[in-house]
Amino acid sequence: MNDAELTALRVKAEEWLAAEPDVDMREELGALLHGSDDELVERFTGRLQFGTAGLRAAVGVGPQRMNRLVVQQAAAGLVDYLLATVPDVVERGVIIGYDMRRKSDAFALDTARVCAARGVKALLFDQIVPTPVLAWNITAVGAAAGVMVTASHNPPADNGYKVYLGTGSQIVPPADSDISACIDQVDPCAVEMAPADHPLIQYLGTAEIEAYLAAIPAVRLRADVPGVASAYTAMHGVGGATLLAAFERAGLPAPSVVAVQQQPDGTFPTVSFPNPEEPGAMDLLMAQAAESGALIALANDPDADRMAAAIPTPDGGWRRLGGDEIGWLLADHILQHTSGADRLVITTLVSSSLLGRMAAAYGVTCLETFTGFKWIGHTVLEHPELRFVFGYEQALGYLVCGAPLDKDGISAAVMMAEVASLAAADGVTLQQRLDAISATYGRHVMAEKSIRMAPVDGAAAVARLRAEPPTEVGGRAVESVQWFDEAGLLRLQMGDSLRLQVRPSGTEPKVKLYGEGIDCEPADYLEALAALLG
Repeated sequence: MNDAELTALRVKAEEWLAAEPDVDMREELGALLHGSDDELVERFTGRLQFGTAGLRAAVGVGPQRMNRLVVQQAAAGLVDYLLATVPDVVERGVIIGYDMRRKSDAFALDTARVCAARGVKALLFDQIVPTPVLAWNITAVGAAAGVMVTASHNPPADNGYKVYLGTGSQIVPPADSDISACIDQVDPCAVEMAPADHPLIQYLGTAEIEAYLAAIPAVRLRADVPGVASAYTAMHGVGGATLLAAFERAGLPAPSVVAVQQQPDGTFPTVSFPNPEEPGAMDLLMAQAAESGALIALANDPDADRMAAAIPTPDGGWRRLGGDEIGWLLADHILQHTSGADRLVITTLVSSSLLGRMAAAYGVTCLETFTGFKWIGHTVLEHPELRFVFGYEQALGYLVCGAPLDKDGISAAVMMAEVASLAAADGVTLQQRLDAISATYGRHVMAEKSIRMAPVDGAAAVARLRAEPPTEVGGRAVESVQWFDEAGLLRLQMGDSLRLQVRPSGTEPKVKLYGEGIDCEPADYLEALAALLG
């Protein structure tokens, strides 16, 4: 960057400083202006891009971080998009929820104030809520769109901004790029804001949470089966109180909770990375399960849209289930206890192919869609002639009922507890349930690997592999190559029994690799594929 460009960037940063409403952000920017030019350039070159995952980044000052000015700009762009595309958005309004992360409450209130300033009704929760509660209430209140302020399972320093349209499903292309274009037209330092007590801002609370909970009993398919002992962690997130209420409504005994992780705490004092998939994240839960005599251990991620589980092992230990294993158990339960040729189950490209085999055995339609749960919701909407009964992605996302059209870790936990209860009533363990599924459909072995790469480097590495796909991996011939553009995913099929896939992550600086072997081990082949990425 030359001197003239750096001077212009500093002028931009000074304008930001004048507009910045938060003292801590002003202090941070003041330090940047007197510090390294490199950091200032990184923060103020371009802006945080809005995509199908909305916004997600570390909280900090500047257009490349999550802060109130970035949120105000995003909210203004979203409302402008809605005003241009939804005729009755003024009356229907935007429903807004938030979690316990740093500045979530301020980001949510600012969104409501932007809506009101543009003449659109804002329906703002007056307390922290799980993402599924927000998503479920979009259609319940008839809102034109929904916003959830959350960084889900990202590291503690992050926050995010997730957007739904009036269907209750997350945005998919081209809505993301159209909203992003509207955001580009907004000056983040000059967004009009209504006062917090503006009459267009209505506050929601207990009634809407109760409405979500009232639908929970219908999740159970074998309500006659008594519940068994379980253990649970909210992982310092917002799911704890709602999950306990959901278990009570569903007629299940209260789980034994990990007390130090039950209350919402955006600093996540007992986990360095609040993602149930991360090694060690569920250690306290499994210790609680062993101590309390539980038969199933359940975890939500911090915004409670994902659900993880662990089961006891014959040697007296505990084992965390893979995301696909949970999917198989839930699918087996749902397909056995529902009926009708009009049933629909959905999974994603990187999830196991076993769901398709199970669905075929029951004469049920199974569809495969792109990576990301938003595509499952979108696929449900594309097939109104079919009755959706189950959808999942291997990254711990499950939908076990018709609403919301997004992953729901609370209703999934209720059903997983029922699966464990029915297994106990039948005199078998959950591992024996999994063994029976393997005996029926073949032993599907899943493997995953992540390679840390900057987003640009990861996309380039996958592009190179796509341009010149290998003819063999690990000594085994590649028989077919498929590219899924919407997912940025490359699939290598190596006979009927082995499949390898690779894609850049949409939310983290890494490339993800996925392997599936049927009665064979895919891990070594995945390592060989990783070596080809360079």
